[in-house]
Amino acid sequence: MLVGSIEAGGTKFVCAVGNEHGTVQDQIVIPTTTPQETLEQTVAYFQRFKLQALGIASFGPLEIDPQQKNYGYITNTPKLAWQNTDFVGPLKQALAVPIAWTTDVNGSAYGEYQQALATGEQLSSLVYYTIGTGVGGGAVINGQLLGSAGHPEMGHVLVKRHPNDLDFSGICPYHHDCLEGLASGPTFLARTGKPGTEVALNDPVWEIMSYYVAQALLQTTLILRPNRIILGGGVMGLEFLQKIRQQFKKLLNGYLTLPALDDYLQLPQVAGNGSATLGNLIMAAQQIPMTIS
Repeated sequence: MLVGSIEAGGTKFVCAVGNEHGTVQDQIVIPTTTPQETLEQTVAYFQRFKLQALGIASFGPLEIDPQQKNYGYITNTPKLAWQNTDFVGPLKQALAVPIAWTTDVNGSAYGEYQQALATGEQLSSLVYYTIGTGVGGGAVINGQLLGSAGHPEMGHVLVKRHPNDLDFSGICPYHHDCLEGLASGPTFLARTGKPGTEVALNDPVWEIMSYYVAQALLQTTLILRPNRIILGGGVMGLEFLQKIRQQFKKLLNGYLTLPALDDYLQLPQVAGNGSATLGNLIMAAQQIPMTIS
């Protein structure tokens, strides 16, 4: 059985072909340019294979409700050229296979969940955050992705200001004081004049950002009570994660009994930044029985 995966990002599409277990057999990277050019190259790649289904995890916002007339569209994304783009339609027409359609972070969440199950862990729920150019989150609850009327927007929860960050206006044009506006990668440049890769780990800005991320993780913990939270994305690294764990412990203040934080708050376990690809391949395979029954 051959199934396909598209991890659609703002700078590149990672397209892969593999089996129902998530094992990748072929992969290509396509630069994200215009919708027409990028989707045409994507279709051409997959037409080389005899696919039975396709899984897509895309940057958003997306319309994921099949009852809506613009189901399968990227909607009001800040990537202006991609606003109101029909993503699923052209692929379905060209490839004539069932398609699983969700957000990039949902795809990653599902991949990490499936990876945990494959290693014998008994997880019923998992949340995945990406901290990078943007901030987002996806959740798997009892084996199912969270969200029916729409997908979660965990990057836009409001957080309490750090006392040493009161003068920073925040970069989110909608909310300013949301998680993405205060803790995404571009906030390094806005605060310090330097990209995050050039900001020393002892710079106070890391403490400020870890405070914001820890607040969001605390909200997620109190509302969803997941078995685990995974933190990925270009900003994340072990040192930053350690700072987040410390802030999280302070904010929780012993209120709940949780697993050891080294287990509860983790970096991605799927190798090679392949969480979404793994999730997509398995979600694609799950579409096949629905077309047969």
